[in-house]
Amino acid sequence: MALFDLSLDKLPGYRSASVEPEDFDAFWSRTLAETRAHPLDARFARVDVPLTTVEVYDASFSGFGGDRIRGWLVLPAGTTEPLPLVVEFLGYGGGRGLPHTHLLTASAGYAHFVMDTRGQGAGWGGGDTPDPGGSGPAVPGYMTRGIDDPDAYYYRRVFTDAVRAVEAARSHPLTDASRTVATGTSQGGGITLAVGGLVPDLAGIAPNVPFLCDFPRATTLTNKHPYREIGAYLNVFRDRVAAVRSTLAYFDGVHFAARGTAPALFSTALEDEVCPPSTVYAAFNAYPVAEKDIKVYEFNGHEGGGTHQEAARLAWLRGLEGFGPGGRAA
Repeated sequence: MALFDLSLDKLPGYRSASVEPEDFDAFWSRTLAETRAHPLDARFARVDVPLTTVEVYDASFSGFGGDRIRGWLVLPAGTTEPLPLVVEFLGYGGGRGLPHTHLLTASAGYAHFVMDTRGQGAGWGGGDTPDPGGSGPAVPGYMTRGIDDPDAYYYRRVFTDAVRAVEAARSHPLTDASRTVATGTSQGGGITLAVGGLVPDLAGIAPNVPFLCDFPRATTLTNKHPYREIGAYLNVFRDRVAAVRSTLAYFDGVHFAARGTAPALFSTALEDEVCPPSTVYAAFNAYPVAEKDIKVYEFNGHEGGGTHQEAARLAWLRGLEGFGPGGRAA
C-alpha cells in the first residue's frame, strides 16, 4: 500500500497529544508495591528437549496479584557463568509456544527469558498462563478488558507481570542482573517500553514496531485491529469516551518512554497500519536518552524489518557495554 501517515521528514518533529495523568508515577508505584507484597517465588525446572545447543528451563513466577506466570529460560548449552540477559515480551494474541522456537538469542550467547502473556496464546504460539482477572463488557480481544477503570484494565496486570518477569529472570544464578535488556515486537514492544519506564537499571531496551503508543492518535488514525477494538467498544458505549481516554493515559507507551534511562533501539515501518509510524515516533521522540536509534523500513507494513531487524538488534546488543561477542563482558 501507499504511505498513509506522516512523511519521513515530519516524523522526527511529531509529538503526541496524550496527556499524562498527574498521578501516573503514584499509580504505578502503588501497583508494583501491591504485587511485590506477594513473594516472587521464581521457579526453574530443567526441560528435556531434543536440542544440543541450548538448555531450557520451564519458568514460573508470581506476577500481578500473585498470579502464576509462565515463561521459558533458554541458555547456551554448557553455561557455567552468569550471562547477559535478554527478557522478551510477545506480540498480540501469542503465547510462549515451544522451546525450539526461541533459539536465536541464546545462539548469540545470551541468556534468554521469554514471558508468556496472561490470557493470550490462542492466536498463535500457544500460551500456558490464564488471566484470573475479570472485567465488564468487552469487545473480543484484550484492548477493552476493564477499560473503564485503570485499576481493572488488562494491561495493568500485563505490565506488572513484565516487571516481575525481569525480576524473576534476574534471580537465576546463570543470568547477570547488571546486564539486562528488554525487547519485544508489536505488543511486546509496547510492554518493553513500559518495563523501560518502570525498571530503572536496565542495560538497554529494543522495542520493535511497538504497539500501545500514542492512543489519542492511534485510535483515530487506523481502522486496523487491535486498536480498532477500542473504537468498536466506544461505538456501543458512546458515553464512556472520556473514561476510556483517562484509563488509556496510564498505559500509553509515550509516558513510559519519557521515563526511559537506558540505551534504546526502536524500529518502525512507514506502511504499518497496525502500529502507525507516527505513534512509534511519538514514543521515540519522547525518549530522553541520547543513546537511541530508530530503524525505519520505508516499504514495509507491520512485519517491519523482519530478519533484517533481528540482525540489527543482534549487532546493537554486541555494541552495548558488557554485551560483547558471544554474550561475554566487553
